[in-house]
Amino acid sequence: MRPRTLDEVIGQRHLLGSGTPLRRLVESEAPMSLFLWGPPGTGKTTLAYVVSNVTKRRFVEISAVSAGVKDVRAAIDNARRELGMTGRQTVLFVDEVHRFNKAQQDALLPAVENRWVTFIGATTENPFFSVISPLLSRSLLLTLESLSDDDVRAVLERAVSDPRGLGGRATLAPEALDHLVRLAGGDARRSLTYLEAAALLADDITVEVVEKAVDKAAVRYDRQGDQHYDVISAFIKSMRGSDADAALHYLARMIEAGEDPRFIARRIVIFASEDVGMADPACLQTAVAAAQAVQLIGLPEGQINLAHAVIHCALAPKSNAVVKAIGAAIGDVRKGLIGQVPQHLRDAHYQGAAKLGHGDGYKYPHDFDHGLVRQEYAPEQVRDRRYYEPTRHGAEAPVAERWSRIRDFLRGS
Repeated sequence: MRPRTLDEVIGQRHLLGSGTPLRRLVESEAPMSLFLWGPPGTGKTTLAYVVSNVTKRRFVEISAVSAGVKDVRAAIDNARRELGMTGRQTVLFVDEVHRFNKAQQDALLPAVENRWVTFIGATTENPFFSVISPLLSRSLLLTLESLSDDDVRAVLERAVSDPRGLGGRATLAPEALDHLVRLAGGDARRSLTYLEAAALLADDITVEVVEKAVDKAAVRYDRQGDQHYDVISAFIKSMRGSDADAALHYLARMIEAGEDPRFIARRIVIFASEDVGMADPACLQTAVAAAQAVQLIGLPEGQINLAHAVIHCALAPKSNAVVKAIGAAIGDVRKGLIGQVPQHLRDAHYQGAAKLGHGDGYKYPHDFDHGLVRQEYAPEQVRDRRYYEPTRHGAEAPVAERWSRIRDFLRGS
């Protein structure tokens, strides 16, 4: 089912439009060097094949897992010989190029520098960390994205009907198609592997057939329906109730069902301030770090970072004082309790501000004992309003004591 033209390639629309480097490479006779960086199953090898096939160039593939400097030099020598004798260019495709050491990557430089080959390197790791600078600077870096659910669905539907695939010999139930899409996780190659395994068992492919073929139970979960909202609700409420086991169960359900891990991470970050807050300030740091880790490494490894944050959030002391505080403050603002900023707090840096009396009488807290000085900070309309009412839970207990003393001092109590 590997595409034979760029128009057959599914996904990566940002790389395949008119005027893009890939289009220019296909339409031009001049060789060039590319790095294709992206997750597994997103079409790196496919794009290399398509470039070779459409341009009628000789295709040579080397796997960095097993090849050495000798293999690289032999491939380059053969390419030069072919170019000199017949004028036919060669696409030298190096899969997993990040596995090459410095000496092996250095061996590629003459071919890239002199345009003896059209070099295409595929990598799942950041090439800025794994590829030598001279090679990277002489090549164009193209970033591939994970396929969307619609993309994977299109891959599967084409494989069912296309003569190169199942050719209509099997039928795929809608629920089975949905399950295969979830199992693929944006990996087209994985989706086709699972489809092929299911087709070997039955011509009428149902969810049960897919479960048997893949040995993985279908998680009844609709990312746009009730299950989505019910499971995420139970997930949040389990963390709020400090049941780490239940929270991990719902986390696992969402991951296995193919829920976007970034969505899960966003909910954890919100929870860290909404339900933990100042009772454990480090909880937000853990949640944000987990969200960044998921963005950086994705699944499946990212599930460990999510679990880390979930356990921290679930077991942390709880306080909703932060969300209540900002809610009360916004409520007053919406009621019109705004008022003028006190004169001594207004910006006095611009020219003419002094003539308006801005900043007059402002007392710099650092000039006073304990960094505190009694003066008016809030507008008169909300001078006596109390927004932040800390609990006595966890790390918020000493905060509550300090805030109580500070508030009494500032209010003149």
